[in-house]
Amino acid sequence: MPGIKRTTPAGCTVTVCRDCCCGNARKHPKVDHDGQLVRLRESLPAPHQVRVSECLDACAEANVIVVHPEPGARRRGARAVWFGLVGDDAVEEDIAAWVRAGGPGVAPMPAILELSVLRR
Repeated sequence: MPGIKRTTPAGCTVTVCRDCCCGNARKHPKVDHDGQLVRLRESLPAPHQVRVSECLDACAEANVIVVHPEPGARRRGARAVWFGLVGDDAVEEDIAAWVRAGGPGVAPMPAILELSVLRR
């Protein structure tokens, strides 16, 4: 609402696909899918939010994680960044560290994460 000043910081929203391919133990038997959600939620406390989505239609790139910018960065033109093939703990940790640093439009993306970005 106009004229109302936000008193709490806003964070990024992290969407984790969990449907037909992403989160599928048959497709990715070496990935701890439930553990991935737990670790992301633990490493990204408020004001960030980790949510689960049904199919994001990028099945060939499972597991998919989307990082949405915090509202201020979005107003300045930042857009969501899609990551694919996130089955490795190191990639998951790098995404979480980038989100804690501010995420899209706030913190520069580490070069190593560029390797996992999906060009939609």
